[in-house]
Amino acid sequence: GYESQLHKLFMRTTVFVADLLIYIPAVILYCCSLKETSTKKQVSSALCILLYPGLILIDHGHFQYPLSLGFALWGVLWLSYDWDLLGSVAFCLALNYKQMELYHSLPFFCYLLGKCFKKGLKGRGLVLLTKIAGTVVVSFAVCWLPFCTHVEQMMQVLRRLFPIDRGLFEDKVANIWCSLSVLIKIKNVVSPQTQLKLSFAVTFLSLLPTCIKLTVQPSLRGFKLALVSCALSFFLFSFQVHEKSILLVSVPVCLILNEIPFMATWFLLVSTFSMLPLLLKDGLMLAYTVTMLAFLLACVASFSIFEKTSVEDLQLKPFSLFLKRHVSWFKSFPRIFRSLFLLSVTLMGVLSLTSATVRPPQRLPDLFPVSVSSISCLHFLFFWAYFNIIILWDSKNSRSQKKVS
Repeated sequence: GYESQLHKLFMRTTVFVADLLIYIPAVILYCCSLKETSTKKQVSSALCILLYPGLILIDHGHFQYPLSLGFALWGVLWLSYDWDLLGSVAFCLALNYKQMELYHSLPFFCYLLGKCFKKGLKGRGLVLLTKIAGTVVVSFAVCWLPFCTHVEQMMQVLRRLFPIDRGLFEDKVANIWCSLSVLIKIKNVVSPQTQLKLSFAVTFLSLLPTCIKLTVQPSLRGFKLALVSCALSFFLFSFQVHEKSILLVSVPVCLILNEIPFMATWFLLVSTFSMLPLLLKDGLMLAYTVTMLAFLLACVASFSIFEKTSVEDLQLKPFSLFLKRHVSWFKSFPRIFRSLFLLSVTLMGVLSLTSATVRPPQRLPDLFPVSVSSISCLHFLFFWAYFNIIILWDSKNSRSQKKVS
């Protein structure tokens, strides 16, 4: 409970230093590594990623260290240079720093396993697989060494990492279980053990197609899209999700901001909006408004997002051709997506203003938080379907897939 101004300043400075040492260099180097991209676009990408309001507000307003996300970014960066062992070490550090990095674990595993398969598991692929496995074991051993003196101590750490007893969800989080509970009180109808099994089964089934595709056709582009899709599956369907967990989806979306600017910008706005009840508790309404507007203006100026809504820009051409062959009434995506975006931004603006200024009725004290979480959940289901469609209908993956030698 010690909260002097000097101590707060010290603690918030440590977050800023962690940003400077781990997260910001990873973002800048990632943007510099983007191929077939002009220097201007690289700078614009770095600026927009660093202006992402969700991470700014949670790290520096709510207070959280960016180390796990920073290490995960270093993992992606090193894998993009085919430095697989360094990428494995970086992701192990991310996972051991924060267990929620499990959201990204399957894409890392499937991508590296797929590369080993491509090299041949009777030759160089087996050697690479052995090296990666050894690297992971050593990294985990070093991180866990201080806790390995007693079995009971290790079990205590595991219990704290995975608090099963806390239930399916707590606060008004924008995932499927919290949103469904408005209609069906799942916690009262289903036993805790069944809730755990149900959430595991739905999460596993929702990310299985993406993981299979990535293992069979490993590519850097597919890997980045899988990071988004799998993390979103975990957020929507898994057990005991926190509002801040949407950042684990948002950071991979930042990585494809230059590839799909319209959809990435839209998602990043919604992800920040979904944390509105938490941000209001922390008194961050002014910071929320300013950073949201700054981010939107930066993306519009840098990427001209409203001009990037053709089926090619949305990366929906293969799916669009499929629909045109099988659905007679289908016209086109661009007009639909632009209209939905304007409706979405208007709705977020009105609900943000209402949540901050209007007192809810006494009979419905959680009216605004529930509205925010339910509307955000509908958005996330839409984005989940969108990202899975472009992954599974991705002809570019097979054409431009890099040869693994």
